Amino acid sequence: QVQLVESGGGLVQPGGSLRLSCAASGFTFSNYAMSWYRQAPGKERELVADITSTGSNTYYTDSVKGRFTISRDNAKNTVYLQMNRLKPEDTAMYYCYTKLGYWGQGTQVTVSS
Repeated sequence: QVQLVESGGGLVQPGGSLRLSCAASGFTFSNYAMSWYRQAPGKERELVADITSTGSNTYYTDSVKGRFTISRDNAKNTVYLQMNRLKPEDTAMYYCYTKLGYWGQGTQVTVSS
């Protein structure tokens, strides 16, 4: 069955960096666009970044442009989110999503001094 397993979250100081990973299995990863979403307490889940199946095109929500980079390694069935210059408002649970309609369990990112 389809599985998405996120990792890489944690506690980081403002201005710091984290790299999230999402390992996918149970489907032909290279055929599907992938996304990262996040949800902060009391807020709706929001799209953070998208990447096409080949990695040739990406999308970022305005609040993370220039700070976050989405990438993928189709040989490893993994999508990444490099997050730099983190801000307290980036604190959220981050989820991996495939256009097949499946979500990962999430990984917590907390940005605090």
